[in-house]
Amino acid sequence: MRFVNYRYDGNVRLGAVEDGYVIDLNQAYQCLLESKGRLRAKQIAEAFIPSDMIGFLQGDKESFGMAKEAVAYARTESQVFGKRIILPLEDVQLEAPVLAPGKIICVGHNYREHILEMKREIPAYPVVFAKFSNTIIGPQKEIPYWPISEQLDYEAEFAFVIGKRARNVTSQDALDYVAGYTIVNDVTYRDIQCRTLQWLQGKTVEGTAPMGPWLVSKDEIPDPAGLEVVLTVNGEERQRSNTRNLVFTVPFLVEYLSGLMTLETGDVICTGTPGGVGDAMQPPTYLQDGDVVRIEISSIGALENRVKRQSEGAFT
Repeated sequence: MRFVNYRYDGNVRLGAVEDGYVIDLNQAYQCLLESKGRLRAKQIAEAFIPSDMIGFLQGDKESFGMAKEAVAYARTESQVFGKRIILPLEDVQLEAPVLAPGKIICVGHNYREHILEMKREIPAYPVVFAKFSNTIIGPQKEIPYWPISEQLDYEAEFAFVIGKRARNVTSQDALDYVAGYTIVNDVTYRDIQCRTLQWLQGKTVEGTAPMGPWLVSKDEIPDPAGLEVVLTVNGEERQRSNTRNLVFTVPFLVEYLSGLMTLETGDVICTGTPGGVGDAMQPPTYLQDGDVVRIEISSIGALENRVKRQSEGAFT
């Protein structure tokens, strides 16, 4: 399934994308329960399929199963159309699939070709840094280009989302703790990133983590290795690789990171970027106002955002 946060009539709700439509999972499940004559249908639906993504993910396999039932019901029962349970995808605004994760953990130097272009050595341990929730924007939002730098760069990233609390998990069991997969553009201000040995400053500027367009459940991607990753700027290919080229795989990262910290439901882990970043081009070629950055990952879809130069304090 493809899960989204969508905005309609000023509200953000949890939905599933099916055949060009968004199905409101909470309302669809409530209607299903009512059709069966269940009492307190609204309260039951709120408990098992709440309208927020992280609350839903906390329900784990039970909630996923109910979501499938809700989608099957909504697709066969015509009366739900009058209740705004099913909406054309073009009539809603998609937000990032995870809006306020407790942690955004990023892995640097994880594709061999990117390591070489940045003139580094293959690391013995993952290079780990963080972004914060203030960086997240949705798949239909503009990337704000703040007047703090002229070195705005892109980074295509395959990302996974934690589905349940994980601590000291083995790589053999790691995928049991993954809810699904999405795309993140780890937008970076290169000169600010390199001011110090720590990269945080250049990675946590407002609006530097476009995410989406949806969260693809792990049952649709049983093996996260072997996915093609392509980034283009204004249609020109800049990055191309495959997740089989990751130095540190998804199972390894779950084991490694859960050995350092407790991973919580909704935490987002970005697995690194391939070669071809603008900073490594000759000469360096950074993003400009109006550029369209598109990232496609097989089995997930495409994340596309336009760059828009901002005046000081203009972020919305």
